[in-house]
Amino acid sequence: MSEDTTTTARMRAIIQESAGGPEVLTPAEVDRPEPMPTEVLVRVHAAGVNPTDWKSRAQGRLLGDPPAILGWDVSGVVEAVGLGVTRFRPGDEVFGMPRFPHKAGGYAEYVTAPSRHFTRKPAGLDHVHAAALPLAALTAWQVLDTANVQPGQRVLIHAAAGGVGHLAVQLAKHLGAYVIGTARTPKHAFVRALGADEVIDYTEEDFADTVRDIDLVIDSIGGDYGTRSLRTLRDGGTLVQLALEPDEDLLRQAGERGIWAGFVLVEPDNAAMATIAELVEAGRLRVEVDTVLPFEQAAKAHELGETGRTTGKIVLTVAG
Repeated sequence: MSEDTTTTARMRAIIQESAGGPEVLTPAEVDRPEPMPTEVLVRVHAAGVNPTDWKSRAQGRLLGDPPAILGWDVSGVVEAVGLGVTRFRPGDEVFGMPRFPHKAGGYAEYVTAPSRHFTRKPAGLDHVHAAALPLAALTAWQVLDTANVQPGQRVLIHAAAGGVGHLAVQLAKHLGAYVIGTARTPKHAFVRALGADEVIDYTEEDFADTVRDIDLVIDSIGGDYGTRSLRTLRDGGTLVQLALEPDEDLLRQAGERGIWAGFVLVEPDNAAMATIAELVEAGRLRVEVDTVLPFEQAAKAHELGETGRTTGKIVLTVAG
């Protein structure tokens, strides 16, 4: 009787066994995934950290069965390809937002996903900055697409120095919009350098009292920002909320004025990612990285992100 000596390859990852605070994130060794047909196996060099990561960690959503591995923003090198993959070969440098909002496992040495969830990494962009882009840039792009932003329209972007915000400012300007951002005064120079036409310190003045005739509001903060933002919008404008779904009262007020109000959840979009890569290569879009930490310090990255005071993105280095 022959003995099966086959062993499953292993990898390092950051896992969590239950929902909770940052302390539930712990380093571990787990089985390495293998690419299925149409998938690629990517050796992760860097993983971006996003609000959806710490919200999922705390609430236990989007994680699947434990042990769960967080992370949807990755940049790395193709290690192997599954049956039928023609877009990539081993050795290709790629970045992307695999599988979102389903479990992807980006806080790990390796990740698998359909090949079209990845795009070739711009040659002039390192893995850290590439890993900071996908989820935030795709969110901004898809919001602007939802609103069908046209040249000359007025766009109000809350948290304009944040992960989604600082990219939305640049993409809205790329589309020819007049951009107003909210941010604390120390970040005004940064937001203006991105292309914002006006910046408002929300701690010193109420944007709802001073801003008018807005075509699109991008609200990634939540709370009463949605209701207050309605006062800035023209009739027939658009209010996109990213932190939570609008409540019935907000929807009623918006509907009375012909304003479309809704929640937008980002999804993998290969065509948009290719455009984002082209804009980066052309020098039309840049991503700001606030902090870089080794992926063993994922808990510290979450603690920092939850302060809401970072400029741009937080990134974990994994390999390379």
